Amino acid sequence: MSLRPFHLAFPVHDLAAARAFYGGTLGCAEGRSSDSWVDFDLYGHQIVAHLDSGRVSADVASNPVDGHDVPVPHFGVVLGWGEWHALAERLEAVGTDFGIAPHIRFVGQPGEQATMFFRDPSGNALEFKAFRDPAKLFATA
Repeated sequence: MSLRPFHLAFPVHDLAAARAFYGGTLGCAEGRSSDSWVDFDLYGHQIVAHLDSGRVSADVASNPVDGHDVPVPHFGVVLGWGEWHALAERLEAVGTDFGIAPHIRFVGQPGEQATMFFRDPSGNALEFKAFRDPAKLFATA
């Protein structure tokens, strides 16, 4: 499956903290920037952290999914199985505070997937996941 990159702009309260998190912790290459925004390459997708100095935290809402309260809104990337495990190990090694720790959900079902949730320094929720069978990304049964 060949996909075009998506673009996502989101608010942050501190660009230095965003650079440390997205560039350092997640390993995203930095692209263009200004005093009020920074582009990052998130696995080939363009995400842009926009400074909102009045921002205190992200809205907090959740929906139940497979026994966990999944934060809404959230964003992330569907990785390959090995990439997901490597990222989970890297995040665990640096002491990431997971909202939902790395685990496998929907075990034995068509949508079986590895998933984890955590927040950036501005409170934006991120989910990274990988499907055991990538062809089942949109499977309904």
